[in-house]
Amino acid sequence: MAAPPPADERPLVMLAQALFPEFAAALAGRYRFALLADADAAAADEARALLVGGLPRVTAQHLGVLPALKLVACTSVGVDHVDLDACRSRGLSVTNAGAAFAADSADYAVGLLVAVLRRVSGKRVGIVGLGNIGSRVARRLAAFGCAVSYHSRSPKPSAPYPFVPALRDLAAGSDVLVLSCALTDETKHMVNRDVMEALGKGGVLVNVGRGGLVDEPELLRCLRQGVIGGAGLDVYENERAVLTPESIGGVLEVVIANLDAFFSGRPLVSPMEL
Repeated sequence: MAAPPPADERPLVMLAQALFPEFAAALAGRYRFALLADADAAAADEARALLVGGLPRVTAQHLGVLPALKLVACTSVGVDHVDLDACRSRGLSVTNAGAAFAADSADYAVGLLVAVLRRVSGKRVGIVGLGNIGSRVARRLAAFGCAVSYHSRSPKPSAPYPFVPALRDLAAGSDVLVLSCALTDETKHMVNRDVMEALGKGGVLVNVGRGGLVDEPELLRCLRQGVIGGAGLDVYENERAVLTPESIGGVLEVVIANLDAFFSGRPLVSPMEL
């Protein structure tokens, strides 16, 4: 294995916040780092990559102090904490964690459902977002004999499950509604009282996407009033990120692959469509 380059030859990566210890240890020999809040003018002018560990807010103002910036590399799947409009207007590339969390999240979605319902086999399951996580949830629940259908921005030609264009219709035709989509301006609080009423008294809501997908005060009222039967929540609107040892390893691989690709001029591993 080649020796790491001398410190002064390593590319500079700006940090939105301090790295998790596991990340710091794994990346220390590959790059130089500067913390955005403490960076001097020279570092700010030099940095071409911004590493966003966890879920700190990254605004247009943050991006504006980095004139050479070309890449925003996130350690999460969802990037709603980053001002994507500002990234788009600057022509910046944005990467996320890709499929690093997908297996863990899909397993947890099934576990939440079993914890709430006990008997899962034969249920009608509507999945919102058939991406890396949602498609794995679908495969797992199909193995239980569940009838799976889905809702997303557009139909997935390769998906073997029925596509339902309207979220309320998906809820009305499901015993279980699983959320695994990204949080955007369009999807914020997409699960409101109307959707929960459509899901019905015996219905169960499972959220492994983002907390902001659900109108939480309305969810509490619906649970208390018996509008829906139960909920299994992995995420909340205001929360801190929690990483398991398994997912840290997967995210590290993706982050390193994206940074290495960027600095060597190769295609990024998990680019986002802006």
